[in-house]
Amino acid sequence: MSDSKEKKVSPFIIVIFGGSGDLTIKKVLPSIFELYSKKLLPDTFYIYSVARSDYSADSYKEKVTNGLKKKIKDKKELASQLSINRSALSDNSNNPDHVFTIKDIDHEASAVHQSHSASEKEEELIKKIDSFVSRIDYMREDPNEYATYQNLENLLKAKSSELGIEPCYLFYLATPPVLYEPIILNLAKAGLNKESMNRYWRRIIIEKPYGRDLDSAMHLEDIVKRCFNERQIFRIDHYLGKETTQNILVFRFSNGIFEPLWNRNYISYVEITAVEKDGVLNRGKYYDSSGALRDMVQNHLLQILGLVAMEPPVKFEQDMFRNEMDKIIESLRPIEKDKVENYVIRGQYMESDMKDAKSYRDEEYIKPLSKTETYVAMKLYVDNWRWYDVPFYIRTGKAMPTKATEIVIHFKTTPFQIFKKKNPGFNCNRLVIRVQPDEGIVLQFGVKKPGDEFIVQPVTMDFKYDKMKDSEIFEAYSKLILNCLQGDAMLFSRSDIVKSSWKFIDPILKAWEEKPSIPLYGYPYGTWGPLKADSLMTGNLHWSNPCKNLTETESYCLL
Repeated sequence: MSDSKEKKVSPFIIVIFGGSGDLTIKKVLPSIFELYSKKLLPDTFYIYSVARSDYSADSYKEKVTNGLKKKIKDKKELASQLSINRSALSDNSNNPDHVFTIKDIDHEASAVHQSHSASEKEEELIKKIDSFVSRIDYMREDPNEYATYQNLENLLKAKSSELGIEPCYLFYLATPPVLYEPIILNLAKAGLNKESMNRYWRRIIIEKPYGRDLDSAMHLEDIVKRCFNERQIFRIDHYLGKETTQNILVFRFSNGIFEPLWNRNYISYVEITAVEKDGVLNRGKYYDSSGALRDMVQNHLLQILGLVAMEPPVKFEQDMFRNEMDKIIESLRPIEKDKVENYVIRGQYMESDMKDAKSYRDEEYIKPLSKTETYVAMKLYVDNWRWYDVPFYIRTGKAMPTKATEIVIHFKTTPFQIFKKKNPGFNCNRLVIRVQPDEGIVLQFGVKKPGDEFIVQPVTMDFKYDKMKDSEIFEAYSKLILNCLQGDAMLFSRSDIVKSSWKFIDPILKAWEEKPSIPLYGYPYGTWGPLKADSLMTGNLHWSNPCKNLTETESYCLL
């Protein structure tokens, strides 16, 4: 995770399998373009997209161009919406009869000036897109056929010679998981996995899901290890590429005021929430064979839990960092099959009165009687000295009221509450780390409410990433692709971490398969999931429901 300016990237060629898919068009290529536009790539590089879809080189480039323009537009609209929401909160939250003032007019004038400035950059941006797309070519090939890799080998040799570069190749597997094995085996058969340590490298990025269970993950791992060395393998989890996820480490290990409190003596419980506003959209074919547990918990949420709970590595180096991550996943208290109902709640969204809010089973490609979960809530424990008996509550779901990912650290109350008569059962000390959107951190604590009585009023101190001068949040995929090109695997899963996470998840999957009587709870589209999930919380505890805006989450929510 070294500074991007410290490690130079060699000229390279990227081959993207699954080049016509949504992942490539919406995530991978826009992320490479971001690196290109920020001048973090060498002057010489090239991209081949491989897929079976019927595109010519020109029609594919048009598709990529349109995708890049849409990505940029969506990003601007999101930033604008968050800015409007914050402005509305700060100016109007206590004034329902708000009318325009001089301040509003100044704000509008500033917005007009900024729009002129933005339009001046539009032409430059289009030129950058055209230049980037000129470095892309499309191959209509079948990834199952060995002939594809023979053609690819010849093409890569010719292009490397034409560009005058060493044959440094990155293979990106953005395909359905069923194609991982034939692609990896055929790359090795064609000799495209072989590298020269002193001259050129060969690397491979493998997308999630990395297997469907422990057995399939270990089978895939065996195939990968037979064809590539560990230093060549980059198992990507884009949540680890998010700036705010990485900030968990800096926040914990660079601030002396927090790390001494980061343990079972001062923390009551921890929540990790990652929810999405949309249903499965056009991912029904994949999602119905996967579900929320495989799609989100086994990788994203366990990785975030690892960052929250891990011990500081002796040195900030990739192997030592990943050693500590594996220790945490290995320390998760196993959930026995006959106790899954007590620790895991699964749900599936149903239709509701919201516009276009149809049930999961009515989505395209979904089986009529599907029992695939679109929601999972879990209670887990980390059995080590730091965290023993501190509950970690994690949940993920689709068709929720909003899209947000955040961590909430709930600190213990004071040993003796002299103000408890005014606020029975009230605990105002918590820390919110927002991963997305409106990225930042909020610390909540209690102060005296003005007046003649001692009433505790919760208040917050907050930090927002968008308030940092001369800084812009990197797209997660951009950061990870750059790290891979630099040969830095710190933010990628290692083989033992993959195995440990599947060992923990496997008994839950098996319990669901072997005991159909375990309930699958329905919840209306646009709600916070099954009410049964509340039963995981004990005493007066309750879930913290995030909103699009980081601050004032408890006061209002934009739906």
